[in-house]
Amino acid sequence: MSGTEDDIPPPPGKGPFLLVALMALGLLAYGGYGHWQRDAAATESRRKVIEQVPKLRAVTAEKIDTPVALTLPGQTEAFATARIFARATGYIAERNVDIGSRVKAGDRLLRIAAPDLDQQLAQQEAQLGQLRAQLLRAKAMVDQAKANVSLAQVTNSRTSTLAGQGWASKQNADNSQASVLSQNANLASAEADVKVAEANIKAQQATVDRLKALTGFEIVTAPFDGVVTTRSVDVGDLVTADAGSGTPLIAMVQDDVLRISVNVPQNASVGVKPGISATIKVPQMPDRSFSGTVERSSVALLSASRTLTTQVDVPNKDFALQAGLYVYVTLQIPRTAPSVRVPAEAMVFNQRGTQVAVATPDGTLSWRNIHIRRDLGATIEVDEGLDGHERVVISPPPDIRDGQKIELQPEKDDGKPMQAAQR
Repeated sequence: MSGTEDDIPPPPGKGPFLLVALMALGLLAYGGYGHWQRDAAATESRRKVIEQVPKLRAVTAEKIDTPVALTLPGQTEAFATARIFARATGYIAERNVDIGSRVKAGDRLLRIAAPDLDQQLAQQEAQLGQLRAQLLRAKAMVDQAKANVSLAQVTNSRTSTLAGQGWASKQNADNSQASVLSQNANLASAEADVKVAEANIKAQQATVDRLKALTGFEIVTAPFDGVVTTRSVDVGDLVTADAGSGTPLIAMVQDDVLRISVNVPQNASVGVKPGISATIKVPQMPDRSFSGTVERSSVALLSASRTLTTQVDVPNKDFALQAGLYVYVTLQIPRTAPSVRVPAEAMVFNQRGTQVAVATPDGTLSWRNIHIRRDLGATIEVDEGLDGHERVVISPPPDIRDGQKIELQPEKDDGKPMQAAQR
């Protein structure tokens, strides 16, 4: 037993445990020191970020109250169009114009030979002459009746005097008095015949005047200055009067002034009034523009499209423009209220809405909510949120805070914000 006890090793000393403990403490200290270094570096980084003053570009917002240039498509139309039909039945005896002919108001275009109408007029004029002769005869009968009345009255007066003195019978006196009444009746009848003759003349004169008016339509004249666009008859063709539903003899347009109809959207229709200037461009004539003026509008908007039909009159004295052209019309519409123009790259969309960053006079940044009135691509027009003349930051960093200190970079085109924004 004693030998067995001698073989048991002695228990370990405290040295190894101390060594392990020291190593653990060293590792803990090293880890704590590394964590402290990383925390200090992070704190320093946060401090630098917080204290860093970013250098940003800014431009001056521009307050504008000039008219809004609105470009819309349109089509030129003739100021007046006439489709001329025949009012006299006959044959085309003379043609003086063709398509493309320029005419003045009153110029002879066609002559229609209408012998039947001419004969009717001659017959009615002859009948009018007969009725006038009958009127003269009726007036002569009135004069004769008046003379007979005068004679009857003189005779009656003499007979009545003689009968009162006993030199004539009462029957003769009664007969002379009855003769006066008879002659007065004849006078009234003659005067009535005159009135009938005059009425017949008036009726016949109306018939003659109507036929004269119809014969006047044998000469077809231009109703206004313009150009002939369609000719559908030639010499020898038979035409029928009052064929308004058929093919017109000639069609012409007045093109020294052209009309252009454009549909102005609702958001711009409030400022559209007669007198607004307009510029017209034709795609096929890129080097030339034409000036016009708004002359009229439909006043009420079309409910289907919420647009206002507006007509622009364009002088065309040199006939450079043609009716039926597709054109672009730029209207100079007065603003109902001023707007503020800023570069599009100054605008930011985030959870707070549409905003721009404004550099305040004390060197800090302030976020402003805005409302866009018009988006012009490189620039936008704002009607809420800015008063104009603010310094608006271009492309602000997304993490920049409201009230943070900033530093503005100098701009070469300071005072010309739109040019700086477009660069």
